[in-house]
Amino acid sequence: MATCEVCGNQYGMTFEVHAQGAVHVFDCFACAIHRMAPICEHCRVQIIGQGVEVDGQWYCGAHCARAEGKVGIVDKV
Repeated sequence: MATCEVCGNQYGMTFEVHAQGAVHVFDCFACAIHRMAPICEHCRVQIIGQGVEVDGQWYCGAHCARAEGKVGIVDKV
């Protein structure tokens, strides 16, 4: 039985996420989001959708990127 790295729950149905050479173990998607989701540089919300990456920084959308002075950024429709 594995242990979730976020909440410490020992659970028989944990799952692994392999990212950037590391292996993470979670017991639910909520814990995975808590640990893995990038945070918007402007409004500080966790980005669980597509988000916008500009110059290596993540934003929840074009509005927040523009608010931080990034130009030419549009949301994908």
